[in-house]
Amino acid sequence: MRPTTTNDPEQVSAAPRTDVPVPRDHGAALRVEGVVEHGDERGRLLGFPTANVAVPPHGLKDGVWAGTVRIAPGPDGTGGTTHVAAVSVGHRPTYYGKDGERLLEANLLDFDGDLYGRGIRIDLHVRLRPQRRYEGSAELVDQLRRDVEDTRRWAVGAGLEHLLGDPGARSR
Repeated sequence: MRPTTTNDPEQVSAAPRTDVPVPRDHGAALRVEGVVEHGDERGRLLGFPTANVAVPPHGLKDGVWAGTVRIAPGPDGTGGTTHVAAVSVGHRPTYYGKDGERLLEANLLDFDGDLYGRGIRIDLHVRLRPQRRYEGSAELVDQLRRDVEDTRRWAVGAGLEHLLGDPGARSR
């Protein structure tokens, strides 16, 4: 499946992380659909496993977003569920600089499961912050924790707390 995007500039916000806005409704400013690919598993090693999807060539601004991920139903009857996610779009500058492969990485909050090869739909609701390079893994992990907390606050403010589960669960 080739990744795609849609745009609705009326619902995009680039507010700083201290002011996480709530969209007027739950429509997404940007939507990406694709198949979860294997990555270098760096997110898992840092404690923030991600579902990796190829990024469309245009129409999607690099940064960290609060959004939702819909997992396509699988042949085994699993899936068909929606989860809140902290989503990174960009070149992963801490590890690869500006020359790294551009990728979308979605950390599904409170999710525990295997998504490799599964179709997913990512709706990016609010841009939390731009991409930036960190001095090392410890500094990056601290920021990832803040991103997850900002995403949780956004979800509660948007009335999506029913999509949040056990914070002890983790995706695979």
